[in-house]
Amino acid sequence: MSETRKICAVITARPSYSRVKTVLQAIKEHPKLELQLVVAGSALLDRYGNAVNFIEKDGFTIHEKVFMVLEGENKTAMAKTTGLGVMELSNVFYNLQPDAVLTIADRFETIATSIAAAYQNIPLIHLQGGEVTGNIDEKVRHANTKLADIHFVTSEDAKNRVIKMGEDERYVFNTGCPSIDLAAEVQNRPGLDFDPFGKYGGVGATFPLDDGYIVVMQHPVTTEYHQAKEDVIKTLEVIDEIGVPTFWFWPNVDAGADGTSNGIRSYREKHNPKNIRFFKNMEPNDFLRLLVNGKCLIGNSSVGIRECSFLGVPVVNIGTRQNRRLRGENVLDVSYDKKEIYDAITLQLKDPKNTRSTIYGEGDSGKKIADILSDIELRFHKTISY
Repeated sequence: MSETRKICAVITARPSYSRVKTVLQAIKEHPKLELQLVVAGSALLDRYGNAVNFIEKDGFTIHEKVFMVLEGENKTAMAKTTGLGVMELSNVFYNLQPDAVLTIADRFETIATSIAAAYQNIPLIHLQGGEVTGNIDEKVRHANTKLADIHFVTSEDAKNRVIKMGEDERYVFNTGCPSIDLAAEVQNRPGLDFDPFGKYGGVGATFPLDDGYIVVMQHPVTTEYHQAKEDVIKTLEVIDEIGVPTFWFWPNVDAGADGTSNGIRSYREKHNPKNIRFFKNMEPNDFLRLLVNGKCLIGNSSVGIRECSFLGVPVVNIGTRQNRRLRGENVLDVSYDKKEIYDAITLQLKDPKNTRSTIYGEGDSGKKIADILSDIELRFHKTISY
């Protein structure tokens, strides 16, 4: 093993970068660690925001880029993309020879990282295991846990669940969520110090921000992907009716993303809403700054559960995608019913539930994780205790 430990982190999608950015920085700066960065999947694709541009702008050296996303945005394409990821990442790890591989959370492509590392006897580090939610993400998350050797979880609830799954408690650490580190930075300097229209362009309406705005981020639910277009149109109709200026963000690449995207495009072309601006992506800190200065987040993104709880941003969480995930008092849960969505948004705008919570950490996760990785005994074989 080299004098410095080579930690290979794999980022496969835009949300994964915000989840791990402070960990990457802490590894990069740690005298006992060396960062190897692999960017893959939809993080390389322009139509999903081309997160690789933000990664390079932040000063990270990318060691490998892996193009592995198959067209289709359906459940079969997801499975094939994962298979292609196993093949490509296996070669990447063979060439880079890392001392450990880091995989993030629960997106479907992350299981490819875990398989490629585990089958080559490379110690696997997993961030954000032990949580429970809706759709395929929960299966992937728990599968990653069982393939992983070192676990960095975001809450005591998640830590207890990982240990109950048979993992060695000496290798399970509640470090909080690294994305809260970014939220803490924004909380310390919350002003909206950039022009969203000028910096990121987007398409649709322009509007003054003085009277406030809301943010929407709605993804398809992979187990309900056939409803994606219908679901997003319901939300669009409500937002259009309410009339509040709105920043709307494009969905992740999942089964059903084509339905969500088609619903957005068709509604925009037919109705040309005067209060909605559509964006692909923003730099993580800019996005959080947009949130903290807004009136409410609507949709089903985990950012409403994690970062918004820390920032105290009111949230209307729609549908099953975040089922059973720990949440703060800032969140109102509704089904895909237009009246429920309308009433919840109206309530949050008039009487916002913006209580702050630290259930996902205090804002120092990245450094904690790097310090542990610098000294912990690395292993790729474990005996599960029950």
